[in-house]
Amino acid sequence: MKDTPINAEVVSRHIQESKIRNIGIASIREIKRLINGIEKETGEKFIRMEMGVPGLPPAQIGVQAEIEALQRGVAAVYPDIEGHPLLKKEASRFAKLFLDIEVDEANCVPTVGSMQGGFAAFLTISKLAKERDVTLFIDPGFPVHRQQHIVLGLKYKSFDVYDYRGEKLRDKLESYFAEGNINSVLYSNPNNPSWICFTDKELRIIGELATKYNVIIIEDLAYFGMDFRKDYSHPGQPPYQPTVAKYTDNYILLVSSSKAFSYAGQRIGLMLVSNHLFNQVSENLLWSYSSNIFGRALIYGTLYALSAGTAHSAQFALAALLKAANDNTYNFVEVVKEYGEKAKIMKKLFLDNGFNIVYDKDEDEPIADGFYFTVSYPGFSGEQLLEELIYYGISAISLTITGSERHEGLRACVSLVKREQFPMLEERLRKFHLNHPPSAI
Repeated sequence: MKDTPINAEVVSRHIQESKIRNIGIASIREIKRLINGIEKETGEKFIRMEMGVPGLPPAQIGVQAEIEALQRGVAAVYPDIEGHPLLKKEASRFAKLFLDIEVDEANCVPTVGSMQGGFAAFLTISKLAKERDVTLFIDPGFPVHRQQHIVLGLKYKSFDVYDYRGEKLRDKLESYFAEGNINSVLYSNPNNPSWICFTDKELRIIGELATKYNVIIIEDLAYFGMDFRKDYSHPGQPPYQPTVAKYTDNYILLVSSSKAFSYAGQRIGLMLVSNHLFNQVSENLLWSYSSNIFGRALIYGTLYALSAGTAHSAQFALAALLKAANDNTYNFVEVVKEYGEKAKIMKKLFLDNGFNIVYDKDEDEPIADGFYFTVSYPGFSGEQLLEELIYYGISAISLTITGSERHEGLRACVSLVKREQFPMLEERLRKFHLNHPPSAI
């Protein structure tokens, strides 16, 4: 059997008993379950990098506001489907102060996390025009968005942006838009899983083409302000969080509380719908909704059918967090810089032991240190590397399931790795490198 930090017999048995046909393309939750079982039997702790979940305590401003709301009895009252007025007010302020865009309060809508926002957006947009029935994913991306399309029975296309940065992005996007069937584009910025960040030039290209071809851009800002190469933490002062909303009126922004505010457990997020799109009229909507106005169909049709509103107390939590950020009494970016600092150290440990960074640049600039990074190892596919690293007590996910064409890579998330585990990570990577010398592969 293999001379590995984790008992090879136990790992092999758990992989076999998991009934996962191919560990390399297993879902995030399947990997989590597998590692949990191995840890339980062996008593050995893994370097857990498969789950993209917060690793910091929740922001206490939100916790306190939610407790106070619950004590006032809001748990007994249905929330308004449009969202609480206080949250909508602060969301509109937040858009102005941190994105430098104008979004009416009415168009700032709370959702059960950004995932529900995406689900609702995909569904409603699909009803706008029969001839436009395809979503375009700029990959790599969050695998669950694909799953949402499968569940909804919606069509999608995708491409890996790795070879289409800068001006090359224009021709690539236009080749899809010119077909006439693309209704929307989805990407995350900063990106999950690669941590690439679109430049202003690239966002301008996306925005200009969205306006030219009347395509809606769904911009997932789950990692708001977390490109730590610039300081986006000061309200009302440049630099602002980059966004396509500066270059088109055809947008929906998904803003999450999970990472920037470490408030993932309460499943509270926001949709910021452009004033133009919110009021867009389409008679096609009447086939599915009672209103031909996009924003009303989105709220009173789709969101009402999905959940009849977002948890009441959580809305008070997010409102308090946004107000503190808007008032410059809480620097949420400063708190989450820990992720970038850990990423810098962890990336060096991988590089020192023969690994490579897969997505390594934003155009000509080295990629930021942040919540995720991507790695490969000479001679291994991503699927092979993921399975082999499990024997060394290291877990991640394969880029294959993210729409990436860089099939040699893995996504590593830094959030759950504690600093005191760094020596363990270094030793396990050293042993992996010793057992798999690249010259011998």
